Amino acid sequence: MNATIVLALAFGAISILLGALAWRVRWLHAMLERERAQTALRIAERETLAREQATANERERIYNDLHDDLGARLLGLVHGATTPQQADLARAVLHDLRDVVTRSRGTPGTLEDVLADIRNEASQRLHAVGIGLDWHDAEGLPDMALDTYRVLHLHRIVREAVSNVIRHAQARQVRLRIGVRADELQLELTDDGSGAGVEPADAGRGRETMRERASELAGQIDWRYGTAGGTKVLLTVPLASKP
Repeated sequence: MNATIVLALAFGAISILLGALAWRVRWLHAMLERERAQTALRIAERETLAREQATANERERIYNDLHDDLGARLLGLVHGATTPQQADLARAVLHDLRDVVTRSRGTPGTLEDVLADIRNEASQRLHAVGIGLDWHDAEGLPDMALDTYRVLHLHRIVREAVSNVIRHAQARQVRLRIGVRADELQLELTDDGSGAGVEPADAGRGRETMRERASELAGQIDWRYGTAGGTKVLLTVPLASKP
């Protein structure tokens, strides 16, 4: 075979080998870079999880301290109050504290669970000051899950409405009706008192806060005179859509 041809073939083979080697080197380099990126991502994820766990642990510690220390002091105020109204004020703050501590730790439950909690709290507070509670649940209420956001606002709206009855209404009875219409939760709280809660001048900051909470839930709240006297609070909140 001609030496020139042999030399050309040799150079060609060498070129092919060098090309393959270069491709292999580039492939190895890409694999190394990919492994470095994945390792860095895993490290970042572990660091993020560690920070989140540390934050959760600190939050839990603060919750426990609040519940044990501040909760005990509020209970002392409840038992040491000179009037039922003073005791109820401390009791309402204690319920707010428990909302922060307990309901911020997970899913609060279904609509049925939430309404049961609201009923128990309202019944205890009203009974402590000698006011009766007439509770009516409509049949066929959907047993749907509610997020913490909605639960907190619902609890605090009803809590403030009950507080207004206890502090201002001079009532003997409260009627609370719950129903659902067109995917909206309808809550009606009526007392047989003086009707002081209807006029804005008598409502104070509490009424404004209730309106803000209803707005946060994309709902509406209104105050009217009851058919038998007293004040009627009407709250309508959509259940299907998120605020």
